[in-house]
Amino acid sequence: MATLLLPTGRTLPLEIAESAGARRRGLLGRDGVTGALLLSPANSVHTVRMRFAIDVAYLDRELRVLSVRTMRPGRIGRPRLRARHVLETEAGAMAGWGVRRGARVEVRTGDCGDCGDSDGSGGPGGPGGPGGRN
Repeated sequence: MATLLLPTGRTLPLEIAESAGARRRGLLGRDGVTGALLLSPANSVHTVRMRFAIDVAYLDRELRVLSVRTMRPGRIGRPRLRARHVLETEAGAMAGWGVRRGARVEVRTGDCGDCGDSDGSGGPGGPGGPGGRN
């Protein structure tokens, strides 16, 4: 199970969609999300056939937030050229989490939600992207 380390220091459950099928499915068919969903790699999303509005954060390869948008169902987002990952959650959540332009998030993989590499040495969620890969 992965966790998302927010700019505030809080951690949340994180689902990572790395396969083409998982990215295509995203949050479709769900009534909500616990924590967040990371689409990787991705630089755009849509909310066609979604059941609820979502917050979308476009992230660069260092997991720095390029922009945050709230998208109602039935919308198609414009691609962000520098984005390498997209973080999705229920509408309104990101403002409360401190996720805004310029902030950086971390992805931690494994069983331990509050332990892991946070010293910037390139471990999970480091400069190599989710799970330390590029």
